[in-house]
Amino acid sequence: MAAQELAGRQIGFIGAGNMAEAMIRGLLAGATATPGQICAFDPLAERLAFIQSTYGIEAAADNRALVQSADIIVLAIKPQVAGDVLADAAPDTGPEKLVISIVAGLTTGTMQKALAKGTRIIRTVPNTPVFVGEGMVALADDGPAQPADYDAAAALFSPVARTAMIPEKLMDAALGVSGSGPAYVFVMIEALSDGGVKMGLPRDVALALAAQTVLGAAKMCLESGKHPGQLKDMVTSPAGTTIAALHRMEAAGVRAALIEAVEAAARRAEELGRLA
Repeated sequence: MAAQELAGRQIGFIGAGNMAEAMIRGLLAGATATPGQICAFDPLAERLAFIQSTYGIEAAADNRALVQSADIIVLAIKPQVAGDVLADAAPDTGPEKLVISIVAGLTTGTMQKALAKGTRIIRTVPNTPVFVGEGMVALADDGPAQPADYDAAAALFSPVARTAMIPEKLMDAALGVSGSGPAYVFVMIEALSDGGVKMGLPRDVALALAAQTVLGAAKMCLESGKHPGQLKDMVTSPAGTTIAALHRMEAAGVRAALIEAVEAAARRAEELGRLA
């Protein structure tokens, strides 16, 4: 189905960094697009040459050439260069172009002001697990785009991520939960591993136990349809080891710390958006 949504479409990536590479690799591995449908541009000639030779895609001469040749333009750039890139792209945008941004803090309003009138725009917030095909991407569903454009955007991300549609006003909250979320989980895995080492486990064994436990628990949450509280209760026997551990976690404020972490990340995202 995803391949049908992108059939005959030319997809251009402005920026050929790690996130763009993960998306390109996923599109090709899943046969969602062919190398002939994809082109990219990056100011680092060595990086662009690597992407071209590794994946067999086309390399554009510059931003304008890419925008001229592509139907779907993915902005995969650093926020600090967004203004210059949008200025380069603007003359060749318009109602026939779909621009999908994965740029942190770059609002739909900013893009609308910079690009030609009528350009279809979708703002997204992806996270780094797209690198292993297990990402999460929030799409702002109230921008200047058509229903078919959102289908195309979902297809674009489908090989590497799940997607969720939310109003743009909630994008900073999504960043707080999902965009920054992998870092919280990495800290949890590291801490669980440290606990195992403290109790005598070899480091490699402790790390494998911790990481696989987090992976398995997440999969249970997504696939069982049960609330995480229900799944927690399934593990928690009366007067057992798990309730003793959970009591200690509650006393240490782990739950509150995670809530506050999401809030802090979202507030900072709001601040950065105002500076953009």
